[in-house]
Amino acid sequence: MNAQSLDPAIEAKVHDLLSQMTLEEKVGQMTQIDVSVVTVPQAQDSEQPFDIAKLEQAILQYHIGSILNAPATPDNKAQPIERWRSMTQLVRDTAAKSRLKIPVIYGIDAIHGATYTQDAVLFPQAINMAATFNRDLSFKEGEIAAREVKASGLDWNFSPVMDIGRQPLWPRLWETYGEDVYLASSLGTAFIEGHQGGDYSAADKAPACLKHYVGYSFPINGKDRTPAWIGERMLREYFLPGFEAGIKAGAMTIMVNSAEVDGIPGHANYQYLTTILRGELGFTGFTVSDWEDIVRLYTRDKMAASPREAVKIAVMAGVDMSMVPFNFSFYDLLLDLVRSGEVPVARIDEAVTRILRVKFASGLFDRQQPDLPVKGNFVTAEANAINRQAAEESIVLAKNHNNLLPLSKTTNILVTGPTANLLSVMNGGWTITWQGDQEQFYPQQKLTLLEAIRQKTKGKVTYVGGQRYQDEINIEQAVTEAQKHDVVVLALGENTYTETLGNLETLNLPFPQHQLARALFATGKPVILVTFGGRPRIITEIAEQAQAVVLGFLPGMEGGVAMADILFGDVNPSAKLPVSYPRNTNDIVLYDHKPIEAYETNQYRPLYPFAHGLSYTQFSSSGLQLEQSRIKRGEALHLSVDVTNTGKRRGKEAVLVYLHDVAASVTRPLKQLKAFQKVDLKPGETQTLHFELPAEAMSFIGVDMQRIIEPGEFKVMVGNQSAVFTVTE
Repeated sequence: MNAQSLDPAIEAKVHDLLSQMTLEEKVGQMTQIDVSVVTVPQAQDSEQPFDIAKLEQAILQYHIGSILNAPATPDNKAQPIERWRSMTQLVRDTAAKSRLKIPVIYGIDAIHGATYTQDAVLFPQAINMAATFNRDLSFKEGEIAAREVKASGLDWNFSPVMDIGRQPLWPRLWETYGEDVYLASSLGTAFIEGHQGGDYSAADKAPACLKHYVGYSFPINGKDRTPAWIGERMLREYFLPGFEAGIKAGAMTIMVNSAEVDGIPGHANYQYLTTILRGELGFTGFTVSDWEDIVRLYTRDKMAASPREAVKIAVMAGVDMSMVPFNFSFYDLLLDLVRSGEVPVARIDEAVTRILRVKFASGLFDRQQPDLPVKGNFVTAEANAINRQAAEESIVLAKNHNNLLPLSKTTNILVTGPTANLLSVMNGGWTITWQGDQEQFYPQQKLTLLEAIRQKTKGKVTYVGGQRYQDEINIEQAVTEAQKHDVVVLALGENTYTETLGNLETLNLPFPQHQLARALFATGKPVILVTFGGRPRIITEIAEQAQAVVLGFLPGMEGGVAMADILFGDVNPSAKLPVSYPRNTNDIVLYDHKPIEAYETNQYRPLYPFAHGLSYTQFSSSGLQLEQSRIKRGEALHLSVDVTNTGKRRGKEAVLVYLHDVAASVTRPLKQLKAFQKVDLKPGETQTLHFELPAEAMSFIGVDMQRIIEPGEFKVMVGNQSAVFTVTE
């Protein structure tokens, strides 16, 4: 068991405080409410949205442990930073009036920066951060997100998602770090380490929250909050490792899977929440439910016969805090369950101990006001520069026929397509508003793709499109204008969304986008396809005819500028796909597929494979050397490889190390990523990279569901190089 270490000083404080608490105060700590419960209707007083009487009732009468979310004020969902600081100070001041002065922990979905603070630095979404293959950038994103959340007066970030994205239809795919276990674990861990540091009670650090434990990301029909069917081996091979890595990195809060796995809703799954999470992974922090999901054991899942039974099931399964969120029903029902003896006081003490542990470790008991000033900690020049770099390194150049790109800055360009002139389509959900689709609230100083292209070039730039994503584009006008220009930048993709509102029937692009593309191809003008969106929508027909294809996904607020920089060559692209880009809607094969999936007529033939990504220069690998050709079971493998920039311009290259277990008692993937490193090389420069593959890299879940390493032959692959080694007893 990899138990998280406990601080004896904090444990003593928790024990002392718990001994002073009434049952009502304990159950209150387990209750989390939405901020709308304690604000005036529609938050009409924008400067101070709280209803003081309601806030005092929640904290002083119901003893609530947590508040979440941003108020819906008339001027916006995202709040100015000074308003946030005023609001959260009022929460602290109210909690200070309580008998034991236990602070309220305020949580927010800051999933790519402080998303609900106006003008915050908003990074590329997780799927893009994965495409950078750059741990340092993920670490810095974590640092900046925590700093801006704390400067806003907030305490707790519901991020990162550590479930992996292996179902491309799923509308939350973009919140994951892609389809590979090692990549997702590495980038997520780096984010957590940046966000929390070595001591997350520091003024510029905050606790992260791993989501959504576990298997939420793999619904069999691709729709959000629908069942997953995951065998235990798959669970342990693909879905648990990210959470285990996050726990080892120090994450002390976990949000529970909002759907179900193998017929057991996440909030009722004792095996996952207690036996595995606590007993095997050694997690010592607290679990929080997702939105309204405890009562849904009754209203939706039909597992409980009443809301009261739903509370009992969830708490006894291992849920410590309930995101109720709109009332105090959980508090009332749980009190009754304890008083009747149906839920033991020991279970309440266990949950509250975990919650208090995090509050003490977060420094909340010592914080009477925000420790972090706004100046120097919010939207700094350094943070903006790092965000710009992240956007640049997250955009994938997938095709560049006859080196059409980069473009000359005197090129005459027609820009068209539904994603060409919007900021929202580059940012996705949880941006300023829940769905991220309110374009009017986006910062006007940030540039759309169209605006960035116009700023870059001295050539003629014409735009044919509407003011909104849904607007029809005049195809006849686009064709006429294309004939007057040297090249067409065709921006396609999807509108922004998250959760169930993003459910799809097909990965195909909307038909009008195909119509527009076909008409433009018929002009004979070179077409550069640019895409934005959270999923790999099917673009095969268009991509095959386009001279160049650039996959933007969700590159954040700097996405327009970064895309233009790549199109004109001011930035050399270096991103690699963190997912396999399917060729067709039903051809979903992942890169780490089993031999049977590439046997006889079966094949792995995506439009673009995992880790595909072009550059304006070329790289080669050579001289793969293994320090040992035979190692004992349990030993690490050390290897080196030379990487050379064989082209004519400087560039960055992510060097990936794959491993294949040649024969095993459980079928193994043809290759799995086990290490990577990104290097920056000048033309003609060679760098020797050294890697260590720990013994765990050779392991898998055996027949008896235990992680094992079997003696035998293994193959290492780096670029076009490969080498074989043997593991002995």
